[in-house]
Amino acid sequence: MADRTGKFAGDDPFEIAKTWLAEAEAAELNDPNAIALSTVDADGMPNARMVLLKEIEADAFVFYTNYDSKKGQELAQSGKAAFVMHWKSLRRQIRVRGTIAREDGPQADEYYSSRSLKSRLGAWASNQSQPLSSRAALVGEVAKVTASKGINPERPPFWGGFRISPVEIEFWADGDFRLHDRFRWSRSGLHTPWKIDRLNP
Repeated sequence: MADRTGKFAGDDPFEIAKTWLAEAEAAELNDPNAIALSTVDADGMPNARMVLLKEIEADAFVFYTNYDSKKGQELAQSGKAAFVMHWKSLRRQIRVRGTIAREDGPQADEYYSSRSLKSRLGAWASNQSQPLSSRAALVGEVAKVTASKGINPERPPFWGGFRISPVEIEFWADGDFRLHDRFRWSRSGLHTPWKIDRLNP
């Protein structure tokens, strides 16, 4: 597309996303890798929450969570998700829609091992999304886990990654007088060519 230049230029949407994220890491004050992740429950009721994107791969986006959490259950049930990354400092955002697959092998083990000890123990201690009687109860559970798991806990079987393989990626940048620039990359399947459209703001 002739006018897809500057920040929108490139033949690979994942490389563009990596470049935008790298620029955000230099400009955004907190959590430049935060995404607003959207899922739906069995009744089609939507849910959204902030999570941290941990990797942009050659053809997917990866984040980690508790598989038994509300989002984990909804992702497993629907097999689909969407997210948006928004950077106020850059006045840009990326929207993604796609299918989901677990990442619960060596890659998940490696990421889990890279986390702080307290975060690793916290993953064991938290029954994520379930009712909690008090903060003290959670702290007590962390103490129990610390005593039983020690200083090198293995990755919990209920905790790991999700890989979002997109069928749609939209790059948005703020424009004067709300005449924003939007380019949507879309494809009918994960192994089909991308189609690129400029969208009205």
